[in-house]
Amino acid sequence: MKHPLFLALCLLFLSSTSLAQFTGPSASGQASTVEQARQARIGTYVTLTGNIVARQREDYYRFRDQTGEIRVEIESPVWQNRKIGPETKVRLVAEVDRNAAGTRYLWVESLELAE
Repeated sequence: MKHPLFLALCLLFLSSTSLAQFTGPSASGQASTVEQARQARIGTYVTLTGNIVARQREDYYRFRDQTGEIRVEIESPVWQNRKIGPETKVRLVAEVDRNAAGTRYLWVESLELAE
């Protein structure tokens, strides 16, 4: 009879610790421009502020800031059901990547509305 009660208490304790969330600073890319992202090493994280100006296909879009344009990949969960148009200023945290043809693009990890 003591074992089921002990097991239930252990499970309750373990489940409560799994709900904990980290509240400290998070890793993000260095503030950059499109031009700097084009020169950055593959695998580098960057933070850019500008506009998503066009959809190219599937999850690929054109992003523009004051220094130029670059292709970005934004997967569905990153959008978080927000409606964002070309006039909406956004802040992207992204990883610099390269496709099989050698073309650089940014794989977007997070997207925020910028003011």
